[in-house]
Amino acid sequence: MAVSLIIKWGGQEFLITTLSEEDTVLDLKQSLKGLTGVLPERQKLLGLKIKGKPAENDVKLGSLKLKPNTKIMMMGTREESLEDVLGPPPDNEDVVNDFDIEEEVVEVENREENLLKISRRVKEYKIEILNPPREGKKLLVLDVDYTLFDHRSCAETGIELMRPYLHEFLTSAYEDYDIVIWSATNMKWIEAKMKELGVSTNANYKITFMLDSAAMITVHTPRRGLIDVKPLGVIWGKFSEFYSKKNTIMFDDIGRNFLMNPQNGLKIKPFMKAHLNRDKDKELLKLTQYLKEIAKLDDFLELNHKHWERYLSKKQGQ
Repeated sequence: MAVSLIIKWGGQEFLITTLSEEDTVLDLKQSLKGLTGVLPERQKLLGLKIKGKPAENDVKLGSLKLKPNTKIMMMGTREESLEDVLGPPPDNEDVVNDFDIEEEVVEVENREENLLKISRRVKEYKIEILNPPREGKKLLVLDVDYTLFDHRSCAETGIELMRPYLHEFLTSAYEDYDIVIWSATNMKWIEAKMKELGVSTNANYKITFMLDSAAMITVHTPRRGLIDVKPLGVIWGKFSEFYSKKNTIMFDDIGRNFLMNPQNGLKIKPFMKAHLNRDKDKELLKLTQYLKEIAKLDDFLELNHKHWERYLSKKQGQ
């Protein structure tokens, strides 16, 4: 059963109709993050109670017995400026607390409830195509924070926090791949960062489209509980004539983002402390060569991206 809610926040009302009774409070918060820019951990939803107590993140919406178009008040603030994104931070908990997906024994990839969530994203999530998909090209999906950009170190401009060889990497990749940006933040910040880095205006390559946190889904894992992931099935469902498991690769510094598509993910070394590592980080330079090598293949499913450096070394030694 579909759930319809009206969320009041900051003098505005948001109608939520894309969730079901099987979705959780955290799924609701994730949807609200996409609409408002307020992170789930900053959100307080007044009126969502179960047995007289505030509903925890893992509570299913169906168990709350909500009437259609129930009005919920949300409290919480979002980041106020780009400087806040570029400013100095606490340690990055995501990187520190990440885990190798092979440690997670349960298969979440084919669980029915997760596939239903992907189907809803395919149906409801709106993608703005910046440049049309190109026939015969493979697909490269890129995270932003700590993958292309050190978003938590101090700097006067975003360029100072850009990962070395970024534009050379994207220029080379564009010869064989359509490029998609997918960040677990609000689209406003993704667009601001891409503009700041000169990615969205570069004449040597084009971005096909960008995805934000609202395209992600929440899955349950026995050891880690509820986590947000980036299911490539959303892209494959919307662009099945161009992209599939066979021709897609995704770079992210957080391995758990690959849980719904582990064979397509390459866990990149995080780019942090840019002022110290700017002159010695060559990750994108080496990955440029890896992408060029595997672009020759018809099917990526035989690859193990965990061993990409070994694969590259072997090819270059031939």
